[in-house]
Amino acid sequence: MTAWIFLRGLTRERRHWGDFPAVFRRELPDAEVLVPDQPGNGTLNALRSPAGIGAMAEHCRATLQAQGVRPPYCLLAMSLGAMVAAEWATRHPEDLSGAVLISTSFGGISPFHRRLRPRNYATLLGLALPGMNDAAREAAVLRLTSRLAEDRDRIVRDWSAWRHEHPVSRANALRQLWAAARYRPPAQRPAVPLLVLAGARDGLVDPACSRELARLWQTGYAEHPAAGHDLPLDDGAWVARETASWLRRLEERGAAP
Repeated sequence: MTAWIFLRGLTRERRHWGDFPAVFRRELPDAEVLVPDQPGNGTLNALRSPAGIGAMAEHCRATLQAQGVRPPYCLLAMSLGAMVAAEWATRHPEDLSGAVLISTSFGGISPFHRRLRPRNYATLLGLALPGMNDAAREAAVLRLTSRLAEDRDRIVRDWSAWRHEHPVSRANALRQLWAAARYRPPAQRPAVPLLVLAGARDGLVDPACSRELARLWQTGYAEHPAAGHDLPLDDGAWVARETASWLRRLEERGAAP
């Protein structure tokens, strides 16, 4: 079986993947899916979040090794998690057979106004300030990140319960945001097969960021015509199919994991 490591984005935890791991395994039955939390989030919310993407990558790598999960791995990562994946691929390409980068953006490649759409600044500022209850916060996050998700009331209830159970401190959220804002990828593409995915209706990050990354690094690229930022939530089956198709193309070229 191939070990697939799923990495989420800013302040999110393993449960935010929802049913996507099961959807992914139906398309790729040989996948062993692992969903670690980053320090500061989920089950690790009591830890201090690193203020650098590299430290996040090293923590995840060390955790897997301590658990006896040996490389090579494949990574599937979105948003901030995709920055962690890119850094991991740069530092330790020998660990990885491939990586899927979803809805991400990198400093030095895309301008800030594309990395974070200006129309959302006021909403994001409100999320950072005290006084908003959990349900209101999570409803705002869902509006920013999803275009197609159904049963939105249930999603907000679940996300609110998880926030209450494993709250992310404001300091940890700011450290993660700082790490993402400062991250600059290597000038040279990592020596790992890469696939970049984006949603055409991403209301948080301009999909032009993903297009430019794929162009510069000459990676595979696919764009969902109707999905938002959280592609695994909006259409997890599409993400799984695109990943499986990419793997078949690699196999045809003799480069499959």
